[in-house]
Amino acid sequence: MEDRIRALRNSLSLREKVRLLTGRDSWSTAPLASIGLRSMVLSDGPAGVRGPLWDERSPSVNLPSPTAVAASWDPMMVERVGAALGSEAVRKQVDVVLAPTINIQRTPYGGRHFEAFSEDPLLTGAVASHYVRGIQSFGVGATVKHYVANDSETERFTVDVRVSERALREVYLAAFERPVRDGSWLVMSAYNSINGATASENPLLTTPLNSEWGFDGVVVSDWTAVRSLESARHPQDLVMPGPAGPWGAALVEAVEDGRIPIGAIDRKVDRMLTLAARVGALSGIEPAPRRTPLSGPEVREVAREAAVAGAVLLQNDGTLPLGAPGSIAVIGEAARSARTQGGGSATVIPAMVASPLDGIWAQWPEAEVSWHLGAVVQGGLSDLDDGTFTTALGDPGMTVRYRDAAGRVFLEEKRRASRIVGFDTDSPLVVADSVELEFRWRPRSEGGRARLGIAGLADFSIAVDGKVVADGELRTGPDDDHAAAVLHPPATVVEFPVADDDVSVAVRLHPVPGAIPDALSLGVGLPPTVRDADELIAEAVAAATTAEVAVVVVSTSSEVESEGFDRSSLSLPGRQDELVRAVAAANPRTVVVVNSGAPVLLPWRHEVPAIVATWFPGQEFGHALAGILSGDDEPGGRLPVTWPDDEATVPVAETRPVEGVLAYDEGIHVGSRAWLRAGAAPAYPFGHGLGYTAWTVDAVHAPETPSPDRPTPVSVRLTNSGRRAGKTVVQVYLERVSPSTVDRPVRWLGGFAVASAEAGEAAEVHVAVAPRAFEHWDGEWRREPGEYALRVGFSVTDLVASIAISVPAIDAGSEASFSVVAGAAQ
Repeated sequence: MEDRIRALRNSLSLREKVRLLTGRDSWSTAPLASIGLRSMVLSDGPAGVRGPLWDERSPSVNLPSPTAVAASWDPMMVERVGAALGSEAVRKQVDVVLAPTINIQRTPYGGRHFEAFSEDPLLTGAVASHYVRGIQSFGVGATVKHYVANDSETERFTVDVRVSERALREVYLAAFERPVRDGSWLVMSAYNSINGATASENPLLTTPLNSEWGFDGVVVSDWTAVRSLESARHPQDLVMPGPAGPWGAALVEAVEDGRIPIGAIDRKVDRMLTLAARVGALSGIEPAPRRTPLSGPEVREVAREAAVAGAVLLQNDGTLPLGAPGSIAVIGEAARSARTQGGGSATVIPAMVASPLDGIWAQWPEAEVSWHLGAVVQGGLSDLDDGTFTTALGDPGMTVRYRDAAGRVFLEEKRRASRIVGFDTDSPLVVADSVELEFRWRPRSEGGRARLGIAGLADFSIAVDGKVVADGELRTGPDDDHAAAVLHPPATVVEFPVADDDVSVAVRLHPVPGAIPDALSLGVGLPPTVRDADELIAEAVAAATTAEVAVVVVSTSSEVESEGFDRSSLSLPGRQDELVRAVAAANPRTVVVVNSGAPVLLPWRHEVPAIVATWFPGQEFGHALAGILSGDDEPGGRLPVTWPDDEATVPVAETRPVEGVLAYDEGIHVGSRAWLRAGAAPAYPFGHGLGYTAWTVDAVHAPETPSPDRPTPVSVRLTNSGRRAGKTVVQVYLERVSPSTVDRPVRWLGGFAVASAEAGEAAEVHVAVAPRAFEHWDGEWRREPGEYALRVGFSVTDLVASIAISVPAIDAGSEASFSVVAGAAQ
């Protein structure tokens, strides 16, 4: 293949070569018919594959978000999720999935952490490798992102992350190393700078990515992240989006006058053509082997099973499983309007969502099930519910008209969604001078008045039954995140009197340019209820008092967890904490379901009998939760990130740069390492999670002196001592016993394995601890010989067995230190 690609590249003119290196548009690459190269389509992940259109008429299966996937600690389950994404990409005719996000959850305040796997580099790398393998088994490229140290959202386009070389190597680059070495076809360069150089112009693109890890794929930029010609000197291969950008004609001139060597261009072209060959976009070259796509029901079943596998039972006094209750009070905004995914560019539109209320109704059809709001969580606008608005002819949805500058309608369509998004040059929303949304609507009257929200960067007017009731303009200030202006556009609420009848609504919007080219969202929605908050809690308490069981679903909102901004608080929004306390006081069989993408504070945790963390679990949320609550399924998750007890004790909390610089002063002490170093007790430690059975560790074996260049085998024999079949995750942590001259964590993860057994049965698992686990970075990988302890248990603090080993020294600079081994093996 290499010779064929070289010959094709040599047949191209300089302008043709350079044209291949910038996108054709927002979501595809430039084709070149003369060499049999078609355009390649790229699409956001990782909670589903959207495709080039953000459109409810082209729905996607919404899989659990990455934190939920990583919470399974099960590489085979993760690979199945990756395979579901790869299969969806084939169905959507997508060649490259822009996932996984494997940045480290450095602090719980990171606003986009639901899109990342964990706080630990070993767990993240192991999970990411299997995720990539699953996607690429369908001949679809996976993109590990965002390289590197792109771990928070504040000033993300310009922030300069200052981080020690050791922390980079042992924490942030370590998460990328394994999936790259295992063959990821793409890496995405980030927006931020690292130690003074932007990611697309950073020496890290050469070393270690190419020179040490052997990366042979394409480095694609984050959208608009390449800003200069200088980046062309580096192993930055593809600029997105296109066709405009900093390369183009300027790059041709720079090569022609000798400022940029032609060799740098040829290397990029070779990599682009290699990617095209792998995904089947280059005729005459056999693409990579690929699996047969899964059916729709198969993908949805993966979504359900993954949601179960990642759900973490934080605590349980025996209330769960519920059995067959006769009455259930279901409480919470998210119980009916579930948060299945986080906000941002990775959002997909599923054809259906099973809410917790849906799942409970289906699981217990004979029970008396009621739902009560309890507390308002929503801060912005929610979509109009499907079925509550129709066209003038009575068809579901609304009529949307796009007009040009002369006022002529150039497109009219029916849309079922109340929000319309355009993310490409040819989108009618992007090219229109004005947009009209017309529909008939039965408002939710509160005191004889209705409230409707308008969202978008636009001038607007709204008419109800032919009468203009409001007009104005919506703008975003210059300091706002550019993506947030699209993903969370400015909004206003219009209030008007209504009777009990449907009303005819016409919204006219004149868009104004945003900071991101070819990207716009407009729409209407419902603002939060203005009902009295005390009354809402009282209604929920009354229902809980008479029900056998109360299930309270608490959640974050899109104003709390999303791309574009970090979190300012770890508390649940609104009066949800007060709601939980009141319901738990009224019903001793209260189960709390936590529907958030990252840790939240649970100040009432000692007042409730059972808590399940479901993360953002995808569209099968309700079905998965019902299986867990009933006991048909066991929650299989373990925490991939520490959950704090209060904000004062969070050891790494800063996401805000100072004069453009964000200093990672904590060094290697991130996640559980930071908590152990601080001596603070979190609410729930890294690795924690319960099941519906109990386990004992019977024996642990490992060689007394491990090999310096091969994984150390650790075998663990354990018994399911409970009354039903179950799963657990055996975790192996390392500690330095001998005195050390190196700053080390108190304890760090060395490996893990999933164990399953029937009631009363024994199981044996084998954990391979890689040589790298014993090493530290000091200009090169070094190993300090001496005594170490291998501690075995079920979380970073729940350790029930320990054995000592004597680690020999290795020669400085040994290349044998990295071994590709499974994060878990049985």
